[in-house]
Amino acid sequence: MKENPNSHLTAKERDKVSFPTRKLYNLGVIKGDVLDFGSGFGKDVEFLRKKGLNCTAYDPHYAPEYPDKKFDTIICQYVLNVLLPEEQALVLMSVSELLKPSGKAYFTVRRDLKRQGFRNHYVHKVNTYQCNVILPYKSMFKNDFCEIYEYQHFTQLENGKEGVFENPSRDSKLISELATVYSIYDKYPVSPGHALVIPKRKSSNYFQLTDKEKTACQIMLERVKGILDKKYNPDGYNVGFNMNESAGQTIFHTHIHIIPRYDGDVENPRGGIRNVIPGMGDY
Repeated sequence: MKENPNSHLTAKERDKVSFPTRKLYNLGVIKGDVLDFGSGFGKDVEFLRKKGLNCTAYDPHYAPEYPDKKFDTIICQYVLNVLLPEEQALVLMSVSELLKPSGKAYFTVRRDLKRQGFRNHYVHKVNTYQCNVILPYKSMFKNDFCEIYEYQHFTQLENGKEGVFENPSRDSKLISELATVYSIYDKYPVSPGHALVIPKRKSSNYFQLTDKEKTACQIMLERVKGILDKKYNPDGYNVGFNMNESAGQTIFHTHIHIIPRYDGDVENPRGGIRNVIPGMGDY
């Protein structure tokens, strides 16, 4: 945020509901408990509340109280276009974490941008950032001005599972998700909070990933560690992956283990991952 401190100044002081929110409402897809993530001045929230929906506003600048529950529907209108890539990643992860397993989120991005990067805002006269955004989610509406994407947890998508790590079942507990990688709790944990970071694209090991996928894995690792720190308060971590059968790999799709460690969970923890070969940990 230090590199992009004026993103909130791109929020429009509109006097009515935004086009994408009205479109989604008319389509009947805004249901249950609703969150407007990046609500700006709150006109969409006001509109949805008048329609009888229980709608919560969250905006880091204008409504900064972070939600403490999960939602059936999340809308995120024209937010990603004004954020740097690392900021976009934070939004995608946050929305995935705030969405119920059965819920859906809707991201609207602009399609009328002619120039990308930093530029002087015509009203506020300060540098603001804008960029084009393409997401690997279902596109449910597009015109010359905007595109609306529908997002569901990766574990809930039937068409995204073929060839993917263990074909994650619907009851897999998603921890967080990005466009190219997601995290779930291990089905057979070796310690409380044992988690996996898994690229969505099929690959047999970490070194077959693209640089972009490796970066996404690193971002997800740090995000998941922060979540595990708060939930389990471990005393340490082992982080790594198995590559090839000789190294113990049994599932031949890249997955990175994040294993919380606790004081006293083994008699002698010295050597850590060196203990994959018995007798080599104590040196």
